This record gives sequence, C-alpha cells and structure tokens, in this order.
Amino acid sequence: MEVINKNSEKQIGQFVADDFRTAAVFSNHGIDFCCKGDRTVEEVCNKKGIELKTLLDELQAVLNSTTNQSIDYKTWPLDLLADYIEKKHHRYVAEKTPVIRQFLDKLCSVHGGNHPELFKINELFTASAGELASHMKKEELILFPFIKKMVSAKLGNSVIQSPQFGTVENPIASMMQEHDNEGERFRQIAEISNNYNPPADGCNTYKVAFSMLQEFEQDLHLHIHLENNILFPGAIKLEQQFG
Repeated sequence: MEVINKNSEKQIGQFVADDFRTAAVFSNHGIDFCCKGDRTVEEVCNKKGIELKTLLDELQAVLNSTTNQSIDYKTWPLDLLADYIEKKHHRYVAEKTPVIRQFLDKLCSVHGGNHPELFKINELFTASAGELASHMKKEELILFPFIKKMVSAKLGNSVIQSPQFGTVENPIASMMQEHDNEGERFRQIAEISNNYNPPADGCNTYKVAFSMLQEFEQDLHLHIHLENNILFPGAIKLEQQFG
C-alpha cells in the first residue's frame, strides 16, 4: 500500500522522465504527460475517472519489464541533451512541416467539399508550424546557448555573466507556455480528425497525411517532454549553483 501511495503522488512527467516506456501507458488513457506533466497520477485519475489501481498496475508492469529498456535521458549532460533535441526534434519539425502542409493543402482542394473539417485541421497545423519555427529559433539562439555556457562554466569552475533575460527561468516560462499552446492545438487536431482516422472515402493521400500528423504529434510529445521534464528543471538547478 505504501508503494501505491507513493506512486499515486508522483507527477506523471517524473514517471516518464524516469522511464519513457511509461509514456505509452499514459497515452493509451489519453493523459497528457508532456505539457501537463506536473500533475500527480492520483489527480489525473480523479479528473478522468480512471481507476487508480488499474493505472498504477499498468505502469508497474512496464517498469518491471526488462525488454526495450528506454534511454535514460536524465543521465545525459544538459549540453548533450540540448544538442540532441535540436538535431533530432528541431530538424524533424523543419523537415516534416512542408511535406504535411503540402498534403493538407491537397486534401482541402480535393476533399474539402465533403469534409470541411479539413480546413480547420489545415489552419491549426499551419499556425502550429509558424509558432514552432519561431519557438525553436528562440531556443537555438538564446536558451540553449546559455544552458551550454552554464555547463562549460561549471566544468571549468568559472563564473558566468548574468544573461540579459535575468534568470534562465524567464525564457523557460515562456517556452513552456508556448509548449502548452502547441499541445492544445494538437489536441484539437486529434479531436477533429477522429484521432487521425481517415473517413471511409479517404484516399491514400488522406491516410498518409493523417498518419504523418499523428507521427508529428508523437514526436512533439517526446520533444516537449525532454524539455519540460528534464532539460528545463536541470537548467534551473544548474543556474542556482552559481548563486
């Protein structure tokens, strides 16, 4: 009972930070582990009407499994994690965005008459693409370089100048708010697209576009999780060491 109580009070973002395999359990129950990872398991169960013991048992089964052990991103140096996010997830967004937009434009042109919801999906994704491009640029030019500077200063046992933005918590708060905005947009896209299930009259382009949208959302969830639940808290703790 003590273990159950302990785990029920654990934040879902921490569960996923400890073992990313648990992300699948939360996703299966429609629980947002990235943007809203600061909620406890018990809070989420109460809100969604999920049996607490059922969810905890599923999580424990994953944690007890020895197959497909997940990468322990928490052990990575912060500068390596920032590089990884930029080179893997930022590049993914940059590469996939124009392709998905092209597919959605085509779908609106061909199927928009029978499926007007496509225009809303296209509008949401286009807005998300623009915001993400700006968001990633701010991380690459401002936040990530400062995190790397802090890591270097710590290793060299040297001082670091206070940044123009005051404390690292300021840009982090801004980035997290933008993460929330994109999480909300994709919740709407998932809902409008019937969880990325194309209609019976959907052509192959329809199926490919929805499949790519779903993959894009999954990548975004991991992307946001790595920042919100691991990189950002680590950067805040590191900055405090220079006080």
